[in-house]
Amino acid sequence: MKDIFARLGSDFLSTIVFLVLYLMTGDVILATAVAIAGAVGQVIYARYKGQTLGYMTWASLGLVIVLGGATLLTHDPRFVLAKPAIGHFAIGAIMLKRGWMLRYMPSIVTETVPEYVTVAGYAWAALMFVLGAGTIAVAATGNIKLWAFYISVVLIGAKLIAFAVQYVAFRVLVTQRIRAAARA
Repeated sequence: MKDIFARLGSDFLSTIVFLVLYLMTGDVILATAVAIAGAVGQVIYARYKGQTLGYMTWASLGLVIVLGGATLLTHDPRFVLAKPAIGHFAIGAIMLKRGWMLRYMPSIVTETVPEYVTVAGYAWAALMFVLGAGTIAVAATGNIKLWAFYISVVLIGAKLIAFAVQYVAFRVLVTQRIRAAARA
């Protein structure tokens, strides 16, 4: 679990740096420049340590540089604010692969209700697309405080609620199937 949070922190470091620095200073240009420098520094440090960098790391760096650069050139924060939406769209597209969730489920779930796991996988993909579209809509306003609330409360809250609903649904479905099999 600790590794997951470390990885998420690393993946979102430039966004976190941008948000904290902007909230401290109110300066979009400074926050963007430091976030770009931080993302480049992360990659240089990882390469120095001999770590192999995956496609997503390079894609994220490219997005930070391109969207951050557009923000620096135009002094318009909407470019850098749209970055999380691209990640959500990419993850949503990956989640469209049939059965992607099966490897993450306990065996009792995959053996008892595999068809529902597939449906849940598509529901997660839809959620990612909706959250990505919401991020674009919020970014288009240019209101950084609204965006900060959206990415830190709405995005995380929606995923936590979806996880809780999924957990309860699978628990009920598995229990019903096991009881029905015992009666038969």
